[in-house]
Amino acid sequence: MIGEHLSIQKVFDLQKWERLQDSLASVTKLAILTVDYKGNAVTGHSGCQSFCKMVRQDEDLLPYCQKCDSRGGLEAVRSNKPYIYLCHYNIIDIAVPVIIDDKYIGAVMAGQVRLSDPSGSAELEQILTSKNKKLYSEKWEKLKDHYADLPVMSYQEIVKISDMLSLLCSYIVEEATNKNLIAEMFEKAAASGASPRLSDILPGYTLQNLESVRKEMTHILAGSTSSGEEDERLHLSNPVLKPAFDYLYSHKSESVPLKKMAELCHISPSYFSRLFARETGESYSGYTARLKIKWAKRLLEKTDLPVSQISSELGFNEPGYFIKTFKKYEEITPAVYRKYYKP
Repeated sequence: MIGEHLSIQKVFDLQKWERLQDSLASVTKLAILTVDYKGNAVTGHSGCQSFCKMVRQDEDLLPYCQKCDSRGGLEAVRSNKPYIYLCHYNIIDIAVPVIIDDKYIGAVMAGQVRLSDPSGSAELEQILTSKNKKLYSEKWEKLKDHYADLPVMSYQEIVKISDMLSLLCSYIVEEATNKNLIAEMFEKAAASGASPRLSDILPGYTLQNLESVRKEMTHILAGSTSSGEEDERLHLSNPVLKPAFDYLYSHKSESVPLKKMAELCHISPSYFSRLFARETGESYSGYTARLKIKWAKRLLEKTDLPVSQISSELGFNEPGYFIKTFKKYEEITPAVYRKYYKP
């Protein structure tokens, strides 16, 4: 079986992966670390928060962190899916297992965030607690200010990001295993003097499989990035428009006609137009175009997605129209904007 020959170092091009990991940490605001099957780190700790740095540098508290990492990884392997849990300091962590042919080769660990709604943690397991309350009380004075600086997210945002990381890992694993399988088949064919057929090398495999995964991964990443640190939704004075704004922000890849928005609000298109202009100070088409350009600027700044993909992810019919609209609002093309504004 191919999984017997692969380690996480072979599956992940660690030099390229660590750059991507840094970008993912910057975009998602999660700290991310990749470990092998023994729990040993194989990458740096991207986006590690000051609170967790201090805790992990404390020889009394570090063992608790290590036990949380170990137990979180084991639970993710057991369920064969991302495992979201609470660490010993009640902070959200995620373990995404990397498995090939039922063999666990490592995990992508992410987290170091607080929940915006603490009640949302009711269903989450705190996999480790300490009975040494005195120790935690003594350490807290030095840690509390750093704890307050931890990023805050909703449970839904955390689930969405964990799904993205899982999808990304699956994509990388599928690519790596297929490449190794092709190499093995050609080596065998070369030794025997035979010419292998594609159906022998990749039985049941189609390019559409990886393409669909790539597109879905791009969609999730784009949605996560364009959401920004917080939604800048208007504080509506008229609740009648709330269904329209909720739909607009949760379906960024669609170009939603005014008529459909009016239907969502159960009012006529003409009345919707009047209410919308009164609420925002501009027309529906002007407001949505400006909003999409704002999201586009974030994607250009924080990702390496091609302009054509950004255009598609934000619901534009074609890249040419997206570029024209972008230039109308920013007076430069998306490519020029990225050149000068991407960190």
